[in-house]
Amino acid sequence: MNDRRKPKAKRPGGLSAEDRDLWRHVNRETVPLKGRDFGAGAFAEMMRGDEEALSRKPSEKPKPRKPHPSPQLPLRAQNTPAPPHGRAELLAHGSTAGLDRRNAERLKRGKMAIEATLDLHGMTQAQAHGALNRFIQRSEAAGLRCVLVITGKGIAKESGGVLRNQVPNWLNEPGNRERIIAFNYAQQSHGGTGALYVLLKRRRDGKRK
Repeated sequence: MNDRRKPKAKRPGGLSAEDRDLWRHVNRETVPLKGRDFGAGAFAEMMRGDEEALSRKPSEKPKPRKPHPSPQLPLRAQNTPAPPHGRAELLAHGSTAGLDRRNAERLKRGKMAIEATLDLHGMTQAQAHGALNRFIQRSEAAGLRCVLVITGKGIAKESGGVLRNQVPNWLNEPGNRERIIAFNYAQQSHGGTGALYVLLKRRRDGKRK
């Protein structure tokens, strides 16, 4: 006869009953080394895990452990690029960010005295561009406050003429923008949408205000 014994089958997830008895016996006979605490703590931990495995039903899956919440790190500030140093915001018709309500209304209604006028009728784009730049610079240097720029409405009335569309862009160019507070379409008596009121900054103590 073959006396070979089949290896004892262990229950899934833990020790067999005989292994548990053997471990208890070994643990009672074992003397821990000085300064080392092996035995009760390790045995209790092993037995606890084994008892949990034995108490579970075969079809029951172990409950997942809840992960420890990781500390929330502060969100990094978005690297929003800063506007170019010294560059003012672009102006549009009726923009009055740097103007009080009373003067903004006076500019819109054409109540400010017009101190100089530039008529761009009959000029090419290059001629009108140069003339506008010189006019703004000289008017601001002379201490003028409100000037009128006539662009004309152009032939294509729906989309506007070339100069009518380009002058606002030219007024926002460096060399002009820092001299201007606001601009807006003129009243009908001054040309309507074919002309612009331009409000200039005044120099005080060498500074524009």
